[in-house]
Amino acid sequence: MLVAQGNLADTYLKLGRHEEAMSMRRDVYSGRLRLNGEEHENTLSSAYNYASSLLELRRFKEAKSLFRKSIPVAPRVLGDSHGLTLRMRWNYAWALYRDEGATVNDLREAVTTLEDTAPTARRVLGSAHPDATGIEGALRNARAALRARETPPQSA
Repeated sequence: MLVAQGNLADTYLKLGRHEEAMSMRRDVYSGRLRLNGEEHENTLSSAYNYASSLLELRRFKEAKSLFRKSIPVAPRVLGDSHGLTLRMRWNYAWALYRDEGATVNDLREAVTTLEDTAPTARRVLGSAHPDATGIEGALRNARAALRARETPPQSA
């Protein structure tokens, strides 16, 4: 049932029905928590999908909260170099620096997260892999956002 709901959520997403996809992904995540517990690959995957849907809807606060719960579990269950662990860290950092209400500390955390994630992604996936290049691009963007916020405005 949860697999079918996840597939339906993917279909909703492809149709541009983001609210419905997010709602269904939330239900799948809740079901996975009940069925498998938080320390299971399927639960982590469902958490990632749900958080990704929240990001699509620019619901950064909720996405960050979910990532903060899931990211510490992922390395224990999957390992530091697992693709899902890397994508969770990447998307968490993305949520930090893309949020219009981001603080300087949020931007610093995004940069640090991506600086820690990028070398592992390059080593494990190869520097030409789309996730590795995406993480590198996110790192450039997060650094630029941090520089823009830390640089005092120049007076005329």
